[in-house]
Amino acid sequence: MTTLGLVFVPSLPPEKLRGVALLAEAQGLDELWLWEDCFQESGIASAAAVLAWTTHLNVGIGLLPVPLRNVALTAMEAATIDRLFPGRLRLGVGHGVQDWMGQVGVRAESPMTLLREYVLALRRLLAGERVTTDGRYVRLDGVALDWPPAAPVPVHVGAVGPRTLQLSGEVGDATILTMGVSPDELRAALVEVERGRAVGGRTGPHPVTISVLAATGPDAETRLLRDYARWEVDPSKDLGVAGDAAAVAAAVRRWADAGATTVVIQPTMDEPDIEGFLRFVTTEVRPLL
Repeated sequence: MTTLGLVFVPSLPPEKLRGVALLAEAQGLDELWLWEDCFQESGIASAAAVLAWTTHLNVGIGLLPVPLRNVALTAMEAATIDRLFPGRLRLGVGHGVQDWMGQVGVRAESPMTLLREYVLALRRLLAGERVTTDGRYVRLDGVALDWPPAAPVPVHVGAVGPRTLQLSGEVGDATILTMGVSPDELRAALVEVERGRAVGGRTGPHPVTISVLAATGPDAETRLLRDYARWEVDPSKDLGVAGDAAAVAAAVRRWADAGATTVVIQPTMDEPDIEGFLRFVTTEVRPLL
């Protein structure tokens, strides 16, 4: 069965997160996903809070922008969270939005080089290794975590373009794709991921998470079109769904059939009733999958 998640979009105020997290757990949602969009809400702080409020809900961060965070700090935070709440964190990292990175003075000349160096170092740190590396961006001198995770925390890599998709397959443990990728585009993206896996000699499972924009209710189509405009995506492509539970479940199946192992429902940024939408996803959509 497809793993089903929901995004707590950062247009919602942080103080609503606790109620949504508790409801998600009560409703049996598989995964609650959070964003670290500048300059809205912290991914790490939000994830730690949700995990503390709940007992079995899995929490994803999709994603931490690597120019913004020193790799040793990310490793420390992920390791601490995993030791407190073993196996429940889905850790995502990626380039970040380059304009935002420029705003805070950390934009990299070569985002690809930074991401490669970062993911390789992060995976080694989370595996409990002592790491020395002198890269273009990532420099560590005998750094090791005093309290590494009991088992390595998989690193999900956010990717869209072919080169980053290949990099995710080569050095990452899983891939995250954002909303704006159709099922056919997902199939093509997974070809690039597999090319990277072949280069890196990677074997075994490689989970793939994708967000799918969805809306329900009498104004669903209008809100969906507003979000297409907000994200500057082509509304004529198969990128989201507006409709009842059957329509949303059919959409989830389209992306699952294209290769997604986790489909994360992304409500519109102006969703008027996030709790009601969560209940809709868990009680009406999920039984149809």
